[in-house]
Amino acid sequence: MLDLGIVIVNWNTRDLLARCLRTVLDSEGDLRFRVVVVDNSSDDGSPSMVQREFPDVELIANPVNAGYPRANNIGLRALGFRGARDVDPSAPRYALLLNPDTEVPPAALFQMVQFMDSRPDIGVAGPKLILSDGSLDKACRRGFPTPMVSFYHYSGLARLFPRNRRFGRYNMSFADENQDLEVDSVVGAYMQVRKAAIERAGLLDEAFFMYGEDLDWAFRVKQAGFKVWYHPAVTVHHVKRAASSKSPKAQFEFWRAMLIFYRKHFRRGTLYPVHLIILTALLFKGGPGLWQEIRNPSHTG
Repeated sequence: MLDLGIVIVNWNTRDLLARCLRTVLDSEGDLRFRVVVVDNSSDDGSPSMVQREFPDVELIANPVNAGYPRANNIGLRALGFRGARDVDPSAPRYALLLNPDTEVPPAALFQMVQFMDSRPDIGVAGPKLILSDGSLDKACRRGFPTPMVSFYHYSGLARLFPRNRRFGRYNMSFADENQDLEVDSVVGAYMQVRKAAIERAGLLDEAFFMYGEDLDWAFRVKQAGFKVWYHPAVTVHHVKRAASSKSPKAQFEFWRAMLIFYRKHFRRGTLYPVHLIILTALLFKGGPGLWQEIRNPSHTG
């Protein structure tokens, strides 16, 4: 049985993808892994580069940009993860969602597998992610964006009181970045998930297009009885938003994802006046295009 199945979803990040794959294939340690690249209809030569330079990597070329969760699910199914209570016995012990704009140190994959092997209660784990400027990628350890946690974050209270456990929960800023920590979610740029957790929680929710699907997956894994853990003893480099580059489409999809996540997990427990305030705030942030999602939701919860 393989130890690790790695899914890398790519869209027009050819050079970064090549660098990522080199670091993955140069990994050290007693580790058996398989790499699947799912290309979302890139027009920069990414598929031909993978075929030419990395013949041992499995390439799945989508004819259209299927979005991040759907493309990841295609890769997960290729590894034998078909859904809740439908996992091939030969599927790897762990699945890893890895962004093409990451660089993995030689021992990182092995160390992350060792860590999760030592903690069978953990269903999802992620390392410390460092950005190009050397700072922490704050998304690598997160609290769920509940209505109150989101209010503390976007009202500025989290910036004023980053060390407060209540106000700083969105990015867990109250904790030392080098401290092992149980969190609500890690980020999909490096998200390692236990086989048994996928058997219980299923695959990614394809109602999301990009953003939010990692939060939702972690939420469901925790509902299934597992813990989610941030493990900073392992460090991975991350070039943030290499594909999206903060485009208007990416910004819209971020707020659309927040709407889907809220509606799916928190709407039922939210008083109607508060619900209206949340929808108004989301419309303000996401723009008028979000109105269509509010009227005709892609996920009803």
